[in-house]
Amino acid sequence: MRIYLMVDFGSTYTKVTAVDLDGERLLGRSQSPTTIETDITIGLNSALDELYANYNLVPGEIHGKYACSSAAGGLKMAAIGLVPDLTLKAAQMAALGAGAKVVCSYGYEIDGDIASEIEKKQCDIVLLCGGTDGGNKNVILYNAEVLANSNIACPILLCGNRSVAQRACLLLEAGGKKVYKSANVLPAIDRVDVGPAQELIRKIFIRHIIQAKGLDNAQTLFKKDIIPTPMASLNAASLLADGTSREQGIGSLMVVEVGGATTNIHSIEDNSPATALTIIRGLPEPRVSRTVEGDMGIRFNARTIFDFEGKEQLTASVFKLDETLPSEQVDLDAYTELLGENASHVPKSDAEALMDIALAKASVHTAAVRHAGHIKSEYTASGEVTLQYGKNLLNVKNVVGTGGIFKYGKNPGAVLESALFSKREPWSLMPKSPTAYVDSDYLLYAVGLLSQEFPDEALRIAKKYLKRVEVAG
Repeated sequence: MRIYLMVDFGSTYTKVTAVDLDGERLLGRSQSPTTIETDITIGLNSALDELYANYNLVPGEIHGKYACSSAAGGLKMAAIGLVPDLTLKAAQMAALGAGAKVVCSYGYEIDGDIASEIEKKQCDIVLLCGGTDGGNKNVILYNAEVLANSNIACPILLCGNRSVAQRACLLLEAGGKKVYKSANVLPAIDRVDVGPAQELIRKIFIRHIIQAKGLDNAQTLFKKDIIPTPMASLNAASLLADGTSREQGIGSLMVVEVGGATTNIHSIEDNSPATALTIIRGLPEPRVSRTVEGDMGIRFNARTIFDFEGKEQLTASVFKLDETLPSEQVDLDAYTELLGENASHVPKSDAEALMDIALAKASVHTAAVRHAGHIKSEYTASGEVTLQYGKNLLNVKNVVGTGGIFKYGKNPGAVLESALFSKREPWSLMPKSPTAYVDSDYLLYAVGLLSQEFPDEALRIAKKYLKRVEVAG
C-alpha cells in the first residue's frame, strides 16, 4: 500500500486527505485550524496527528506529500490594462487561470490614488499590461511611471506591448520595484496568449509569496512546490474533463465551487457559436477558464446576497424546498445578519439548513450567469443578427459541485440546478442538460495535487468518488 497525503492550507482550516495509490482509494481526511499567524506547521501537525490516530496510519509509511494554499488570502493580484474589454480582460484571464484572486482591476491611465488603493489591498503581484504588440505605447509607460513612484512593494509582472516593455521595465526598476517580464497577454486584437504570464505567476508565487505568507517552514515537507489552491482545483477539472493518454476523461465540464468568501466557476469547454448563424464578439475565450465572485460567498457575503436577491425571492426559494416548514422559523433577515457576524456558523435546524441552500442557490446562479456567455439580437442594414459575447456552455456534458454546501447540505442537486440554463433567461448560455456530480469527499484539490506525478491514478480516484445527483435542468 502506497500512501500519499494531500494538504490544503485554507484560510480557516488546514485539510489533509490520505489516499492509497495502489488501491486507488480514499483512506481518510482530517482538518485543524490554520495557524498562519504563528507557525503554519502547528495546524498541519495537529491535522496529521488526528489523521494518523483516526485511520491507523503510521508516519513512516507515507510515501509522499503534496500541498496547496489559500491561507492569508491566497494569491491576491491587481490587474492593470488599457481597454477594459480587451487588454484588461486578457490580464484577468491570465491571473484567474493561474489560481489568483483578482482583488482590483483598472483600465486606461491610473493615478496616485489608484496606486494607493492597490497598496491598501496588500496584493501579492501587480499585473501590468496594455497595448497590442506595436499598438498603444503611452498608457503602459504612463502607468509604469505611476507604479514606480508609488509605495507598492510587491513584485510587478509586465506583460504588455513588447515595443515598449523594456522601457517600462527600466522605469519600474528605477523606482526600486521587483519586475518580471513576460510575453504580451494580448499580442493582437484577436489573439490572447496568457500561458507565459501564467507560468511566471506560478514561479513568482513560489519564489516570493510562499515566504511572505509564512509557508516556507512547511515547504520542505512536500515533494513539490506548494501551489495556490484554485490552481489545484483547476488542474483537477482539466484532468477530469480531458483525461490522460491512458485514462479517458468524462468530457467537458463546469465546476461550481461554493465557499464562505467566494463562489467560483471553472469551465473546461471549447468555445463555439450558440447557433450556426451566431456571430461571436469580443476576445477569444480559452478552453480552460475560471471566474471568482468575491461578493457571492455564502458566509462573509450573506447579507450582500440577501440584498441582491431580495427577501421575497429568497424566502420563496426556501419554501419551494420544503412547503411544510413553519413560516415563523424562516427569518432570512436575521439569519444573514448572524452569518455576517459569525462566518463559521453551522446550521442548527432544518430551517437554517434550508436558508443556507437558498443562499447557495442564489450565489451559484449569479456566478454561473457571470461566467457563461450570452447572446443578444441586433438589427443591421441586412436585417436581424444574433451576437454572442463570452463562452457558450450550452453543450457542457458535466457539472460538478464542490464545497461545504455539497458535502453537508441536504439538497445538493437543487444548488446545482441554479447553474443550469433556464427558459426564464433564454439569452444566457449556461449548460442545458449535463450529468451532475458532487464532490462529497472534498477530493478535487487532492486530485489536482496528486495529478502532478500520478495523473492516471488521480483521475480514476476522482471518477470513483464523485457522486451522481439528479437535477431538473
